[in-house]
Amino acid sequence: MYPKEGLKMDLEKMKRKYAYTLARVGLNVQKGQTVLVEAAVEGWEFTSIFAEECYKLGAGNVVVHYLDLPNMKVGAQYRADEDVRRVEDWEYAMHQGYLDNGACYVRLEGVNPRLMEDVSEKNSNAIFAHVDAVRNIMRRASREKHCQWLIAMVPTIQWAEYILDKTGEEALNELWEILLKLCYITEDNDVVKTWEEKGRRNAERGRAVDALKLTKLHYTASNGTDLTVGLTPWSKFGHDDSDLPAGQVPFNANIPSEEIFTTPDKFGTNGIVYASRPLLLGGKSIENFGFRFEKGKVVEVLADEGKEMLEALINTDENAGYLGEAALVEYHSPISMSGLVYYTTLIDENASCHLALGRGFGQRPEFNDSTIHVDFMIGTPDLCIVGTTEDGREVDIFRDGDFAL
Repeated sequence: MYPKEGLKMDLEKMKRKYAYTLARVGLNVQKGQTVLVEAAVEGWEFTSIFAEECYKLGAGNVVVHYLDLPNMKVGAQYRADEDVRRVEDWEYAMHQGYLDNGACYVRLEGVNPRLMEDVSEKNSNAIFAHVDAVRNIMRRASREKHCQWLIAMVPTIQWAEYILDKTGEEALNELWEILLKLCYITEDNDVVKTWEEKGRRNAERGRAVDALKLTKLHYTASNGTDLTVGLTPWSKFGHDDSDLPAGQVPFNANIPSEEIFTTPDKFGTNGIVYASRPLLLGGKSIENFGFRFEKGKVVEVLADEGKEMLEALINTDENAGYLGEAALVEYHSPISMSGLVYYTTLIDENASCHLALGRGFGQRPEFNDSTIHVDFMIGTPDLCIVGTTEDGREVDIFRDGDFAL
């Protein structure tokens, strides 16, 4: 488990290096640019450090809006469901105004896995719907205005105590050390060069998959997964800066990240798939679930608990039950080998092959579009993925959880 016993570091110094990594490697903040921040209220101390690092890079303004889920939880118990879900005009105008003037956007997420344990699924769904609708303002800007965006984590005591066998500051400090390691941040490395090299390796691996000219992927595992995901000629795994639209500033959208990913054929998914890690949805943890697909769409939710929330998810809009992403991550990735379940999709998805319901990447008739994009993890130690090429050959892509190429 990370970190190794006896590991000592100047945590305050390393937190600042993490903040610099997010601002420079993640967002790549430009001179004079506004940085629009959604930050968990529990992570306010780190948010100030991050803002300062953005200003050091030349940011014109850093605008912070705190996501106060504890307060939303209280409100959901007394307000009408439609009121909780509704995005007010002032919320839209506040965000859109900055984005129209070239702002970039970051989510600094903090996790409290127990927060919504005593909230009804209906109220939890309403909170999730509101938060996701506000985030969709930024997502549209990332597609239409090609602004940089980033999702990253901020350790909190509640999160640390939930996943570690420790309490208080001891737990929090250990989680910080773990996160720094997973983000390839050490006391003496050049994080810009480290992440550039990491990006080159991922792009090379993605291009190796693309060179096979695959038409579908067949996933099987001993947990019952038996799923075929169709691909299109535009379903590319190999991404680098050359793929960016003209004028797009290079950036890294997720830190940490271990995946290569693509958008599948909207109507090409058939079979059954089971999740291998919990999904935190609307603040509630859902475990031991799966989906059955026919002609691309979820036709059955397989779950004993959380079924109502998952069914509400796939009925968010007419396309929410189709896939928008298929991502390949080795089971023996650093995050998986840390031995922890993190109860946050950003990290857990990079410990495991995953799929995403909802919106795909890019706008083509063959790709799905939706108001949601929700990843769920399917990688296991015995996952096998066999690809079929354009000329009908079958090629092992994954064997026993890892790349076979």
